[in-house]
Amino acid sequence: MGSDSTSSSLPDVLQFMQLLWAVVHGLESTSKRMAGDLGVTGPQRLVLRVVGLFPGLSAGDLARILHVHPSTLTGVLQRLVAQRLLRRIDDPRDRRRAILHLTPRGVRANATRSNTVESAIDAALRAVTSHDRRATIRVLQRLAAYLDPGDPEKAGVADRRRGQQIRKTG
Repeated sequence: MGSDSTSSSLPDVLQFMQLLWAVVHGLESTSKRMAGDLGVTGPQRLVLRVVGLFPGLSAGDLARILHVHPSTLTGVLQRLVAQRLLRRIDDPRDRRRAILHLTPRGVRANATRSNTVESAIDAALRAVTSHDRRATIRVLQRLAAYLDPGDPEKAGVADRRRGQQIRKTG
């Protein structure tokens, strides 16, 4: 029995998990290659792209946009500042907040478009219909809600869904 037939005989949930892990592996491999080729990892590049789109963003706002805990970003931001790709400036309205701006070097790194995680995902998305992209976004949003019990809003949605499933099966 070949791997394709074995994969297709797996239950849907395991096939889905198998594909998610393949995506995660691809993201990690591409990120490592980017670090060697471009000097930034995939997560660092994502931060540069978002800050480039929204100059003056706070670290807290960036964490909310990326759906990560602020402490998760601390190391990424420190490395980008150390590489002189990002500047943290005290917010003149609230000195407890730092706002983020790309440096000229960061602007150049942000302008790179080839051989990035983003370019691979863009090519894949261009190869599918807009209907498939919207459906994929909905599935990924639902997965994120179920996998992030630390987010009270998402967890409430997931708990309600789990409750509905329990009532249907129990």
